[in-house]
Amino acid sequence: MGVPFEALLPYAIMTGFFAFSAVSVGKLKEIQNGGKKTRRGIDQWDRVVMERDRRLTGFMRGQTDKPIAPEGFELNNPWRCEKRFL
Repeated sequence: MGVPFEALLPYAIMTGFFAFSAVSVGKLKEIQNGGKKTRRGIDQWDRVVMERDRRLTGFMRGQTDKPIAPEGFELNNPWRCEKRFL
């Protein structure tokens, strides 16, 4: 005796929703990265470079080809220095 298709309908709906959510999350991550694929295995150097790119362009994955930094970038240092005693 065969399996009625009504019994398989919930499984098809669940599989469809899983596929929809996977595609949606992937697209959302792609949009957040400026249209580029998600980076994996980011080490400390990559974080520093990505932070610098964010300060230069406004996007974490943005890059610029300008040889001169924008106005005010020389004072936009992410490292905080301690104030020395006089």
